[in-house]
Amino acid sequence: MNALGKIAEQLSHSIEKLVRLAIHYGGDYGPRLLEAAAILGAGWIAARLVCRVLQRALDRTRLDATLGGFSVNLAYMATMTFVVVAALEALGVKTTSFVAILGGAALAIGFALQGSLSNFAAGVLLIIFRPFKVGDIVDAAGVNGEVVEIQVFATVLRTPDHKRIVVPNSAITASNIVNYSVNPMRRIDLVIGIAYNADIRRARQVIETVIARDARVLAEPKPQIGVLELAESSVNLAVRPWVKTLDFGPAKFDITEAIKLALDAEGIAIPFPHREIIVRHAPADSIAEPGQIKKAA
Repeated sequence: MNALGKIAEQLSHSIEKLVRLAIHYGGDYGPRLLEAAAILGAGWIAARLVCRVLQRALDRTRLDATLGGFSVNLAYMATMTFVVVAALEALGVKTTSFVAILGGAALAIGFALQGSLSNFAAGVLLIIFRPFKVGDIVDAAGVNGEVVEIQVFATVLRTPDHKRIVVPNSAITASNIVNYSVNPMRRIDLVIGIAYNADIRRARQVIETVIARDARVLAEPKPQIGVLELAESSVNLAVRPWVKTLDFGPAKFDITEAIKLALDAEGIAIPFPHREIIVRHAPADSIAEPGQIKKAA
C-alpha cells in the first residue's frame, strides 16, 4: 500500500505540474493558436472557393481540361502558401527569417533537382504558348503520337500502335514540334512512277479521274499532278490532293490503291529497278584445280 501511495502521490504531482504549465502557456499562446487555426480553416475554404470560381471561368473558355486542371492546381498552391504564411504570422513566427530559410533550402533543392525544375518550367511554357493540346497528333522529341495528357513535369503521348510514352517537358521544348492536327486540312504527297515509254498525258488523266471520284478530296486548293523527276528507271509523277485533317490517313491509303488499280487497267506499267547480270566464262586452261595455284606464264 505504501508503494502504491507513493506512486499515486507522484502521479498527482505530475498532473498538477502539467495543468500549471498548460494554464501558464495557454494564457500566452492559446489565443494565438486559435487565431492561427481560424486563419488556416478560413484560408482552406477560401482556396477551395477560388479554385471553383477559376474552374468555372476556364470552363467557359476554350482551354482544354488538362490545362485547366493545371492552372487550378497552381492557384490552389499559391493561395494555401499565402494562408500558411499568415498563420505563422499569427503565431508570432518571424516570417522574414522563415522565408529566408525557405529561400536557402529552395536554392539547395533547386541545384539538386535541376532536371525536374526545368521540366516544370517547360510545362508552364507549353501551357502559355500552347503549341499543341490534348487530342492533337504531334511529333515531339522524336516521338509521334496523340497527346493524351499534359502534366506538370511531362507530357503523355499515345503512339499509333497504342504505346504509352511519357516525354519530359524540357525535351519537348528543346526540340522541334510538328503538330499535324492544328490546321483543318492537309496535303497528301504521293510519288507515282510510270515507265519511260508510257504516255504521261494519259497517266495524268487516269490519276485525275481517280482523285475526282474520291469525295474526301477538296476542290480548293486544287490537286496538283506533274512530273517530279526523271528517275533511274521511271518517270515520277507528283500527286498532291488536299483533304480534311481527319481524313488524311484513310484517304491516302485508298487513293494510292485506286491509282495502282486504275493504271493497271489502262496498261500503264509502274516499273521497278532491274539489274542485268552478265556472266563471262573463262578459258578452261585458266581455271586452276582445287588446292592448286596456277603459275603465271
